Amino acid sequence: MAGLVGKTTELIKLSVTHARPVLQVWQQYARVELTPPTLKDVPAIRSGFSKLIQAARTGRYRDVTVREAVINTLVAAEIYCWFFVGECIGKRHIVGYDV
Repeated sequence: MAGLVGKTTELIKLSVTHARPVLQVWQQYARVELTPPTLKDVPAIRSGFSKLIQAARTGRYRDVTVREAVINTLVAAEIYCWFFVGECIGKRHIVGYDV
């Protein structure tokens, strides 16, 4: 039993040692990516929307590479999934509303 406890503590120490750099990188990205937009981000957002509308009008969306199309599809799927998560949180049930 003492050997099992010793190996378990060694495994936990090894896991913490290997997980620490990964969690630091995750924290670094989370600080940047998970913050809400600020007032200085509004012009970039506005120009992005205007570029999107212009691309839809001129047909530039047909010149998108496969890589860009896959990335755009994944982003749209992520937004769609977060919408459903918000709906489930809002109605407090996975299916249907309490009336």
